[in-house]
Amino acid sequence: MDGAKADKTTMSSSQNAFLQHLDAAAKEIESVLEKLLSTAPLEGELSRPARLIEAMRYSSLGGGKRFRPFLVVESAALFEVPRSRALMAGAALECVHCYSLVHDDLPAMDNDDLRRGQPTAHKAFDEATAILAGDGLLTLAFDILSRTEAHPDAAIRIDLVSSLARAAGLGGMVGGQMLDLEAEGRFAGNVPLKLDENSILTLQAMKTGALLRFACTAGGILGSANAAQRKALERYGSAVGKAFQIADDLLDLEGDPALVGKQTGKDAVAGKATIVGILGAPGARARLKELVAEAEDALAPFGKSAEILIEGARFVAERHM
Repeated sequence: MDGAKADKTTMSSSQNAFLQHLDAAAKEIESVLEKLLSTAPLEGELSRPARLIEAMRYSSLGGGKRFRPFLVVESAALFEVPRSRALMAGAALECVHCYSLVHDDLPAMDNDDLRRGQPTAHKAFDEATAILAGDGLLTLAFDILSRTEAHPDAAIRIDLVSSLARAAGLGGMVGGQMLDLEAEGRFAGNVPLKLDENSILTLQAMKTGALLRFACTAGGILGSANAAQRKALERYGSAVGKAFQIADDLLDLEGDPALVGKQTGKDAVAGKATIVGILGAPGARARLKELVAEAEDALAPFGKSAEILIEGARFVAERHM
């Protein structure tokens, strides 16, 4: 769903406000990324090879809802964090997200030809360039978080770096991707494993949920939130992460490739373990409603200031692309 193109005449005021905030964050993140991915080398860099920077820009600019950086910006707003700092943290997270898409699309992984309606990076360039573009985006993320523009306090920057590394790495997204490959039967004669619901939830909490949880807790880190506030943001992020994955799996099952921007129906062919596969589509939709209620309850301590984030949880559950 593209907020800029949505029919706002049929939406509530809170939905309209959410879309305005989402669109604003997307435009600001695009501008920040445009500057961060300039062709001019920074101090300490010898050169920015033209083909590499072109592939990195291709993979990260001009597309996507920018929902993860939106979550950073809005969670930081709860603590009146300067927007420029939240945008830097959001840009770092978006670099990690975009790197993960580039690598996930590779022939050795999901082998996708389309991303956001455009040829995937390895199709637009080549596999080696796509791998290096992903590597470049991942490492750039930590460069961004190390800068004083992200936060003047070095302890806060270290907390951000550590939290993002753990969300993206062995015990987070990358680990979740390995569990996903194992579940497909990649290492057991291509016979998919039969996972129970708890195993699927763990896999998805790592593969998809970890970065979304970081997006929510990053605002608390930037705002020096207390333990209870950080726990509330973590609960919200966990619910949103679960909802995001279920909605994604429903889109793969029922979505229109022209709207989704990539091939659908691949999960069933690959034998992927999903909550939709366990609960069925009606049960998955019921679970989505429960998760939206859980997200709303988690943010109750923040009162009306969290309304945009609550609407964000509803957006995740109801999205069609």
